[in-house]
Amino acid sequence: MLDIKLVRSDPEQVRRALERRGSTQSLDEFLRVEEERRRLVTDVEERRATRNAVSEQVAQAKRGMKGMEAAARTAAERALQERFVAMRTLGEELKEREARLAEVEARLKDMLLEIPNLVLDDVPDGGEECSVVLREAGERTSFDFAPKDHLDLGLALDVIDMERAAKTSGSRFAYLKGDLVLLQFALLRYGLDTVAARGFRPVLPPVLVREEAMYGTGFFPTDRAQVYQTTDGDCLVGTSEVPLAAMHMDELLDAQTLPLRYAGYSTCFRREAGAAGRDTRGILRVHQFDKLEMFSFCLPENSQAEHALILSVEEEMLRDLGIPYRVVNIAAGDLGAPAAKKYDCEAWMPGQQQYREVTSCSNCTDYQARRLNCRYRTDKGPRFVHTLNGTGIAIGRTIIALMENYQRADGSIAVPAVLKPYIGKEVIGT
Repeated sequence: MLDIKLVRSDPEQVRRALERRGSTQSLDEFLRVEEERRRLVTDVEERRATRNAVSEQVAQAKRGMKGMEAAARTAAERALQERFVAMRTLGEELKEREARLAEVEARLKDMLLEIPNLVLDDVPDGGEECSVVLREAGERTSFDFAPKDHLDLGLALDVIDMERAAKTSGSRFAYLKGDLVLLQFALLRYGLDTVAARGFRPVLPPVLVREEAMYGTGFFPTDRAQVYQTTDGDCLVGTSEVPLAAMHMDELLDAQTLPLRYAGYSTCFRREAGAAGRDTRGILRVHQFDKLEMFSFCLPENSQAEHALILSVEEEMLRDLGIPYRVVNIAAGDLGAPAAKKYDCEAWMPGQQQYREVTSCSNCTDYQARRLNCRYRTDKGPRFVHTLNGTGIAIGRTIIALMENYQRADGSIAVPAVLKPYIGKEVIGT
């Protein structure tokens, strides 16, 4: 979340960020509630001071009553009783004001959680159509035959079964079989070796997390509709970014240990709410998939360099795999709430004759760290770290790209050279 002091002191900066995102969200209600909070704080502090003053007067009056004669003592007791009544009235009023202040502060926190991150200056304004292609790498694959898409290839080789998956689990599920399973784990091993060589420590995280982790990473409250939840409120993650980020929730890190780089492999689950009718063919957009995710905790002054590093790892793997791709600087209106800047790598899919996203990497600055209360020590006191995430390998989508780019006229699929040591095959489907 944003620093509430920033929202209070410079609401126009926040408004500009919302406008760049194309958001219709208004700060007016937040500022109205904030003004009520300020009035209540002043009121509560004044009433506490008055109560304390009356309490001291009562104590002094009690001490002064010692040794009084009867008549004077009676008058003093009457005055003391009046002060007791005043204290009781003050106490009741103060209790009411404190309760209202607690309600207002809780409301402010909820509203703050809904405000997205500020956007970095070099992010394009506008919606998805305003995203900027920075570069293309590799020539688009050409064939001397009509290329098929991954589903036709997979059905012919009997390595993808959507029909039986729909029978057992519903739409947007698939059975992967045979050599495609071997290809998946070859990709994983290659990916782990690659990211480990770049300083990312492999992690096998839990995929069921508490709501605090979803709020902490910024997926709640805005993306709740995309998340599968158990009856007791726990959540199946849509990315291992969530458990990796929450690893250091409520921790104070040593600056000397930063950056902390992790690579988490997990099965991921997404409802794909709002995607009805989109990408219904094949395994491009499914409810369950596996992914290798990079995550970094770093010093604020290093987060842009760390972002460039994560992108370079993603590009390295696409080059190694021989997949033509392009890098896109995502426009502000297409950023998720936590991201201040995001790059996508889109792979060329010959069977679809278009580029499709296969990786993304985001600089979330201190947005997630504030929500997670993840800080590091400095001579001037604790500061919030910056967090970044990036796809190592989105295995399903990378399989699609490999199948479509490495298909042969007979319907078989050549194995990229970099994967041959991991899979032990030259060709899938022979």
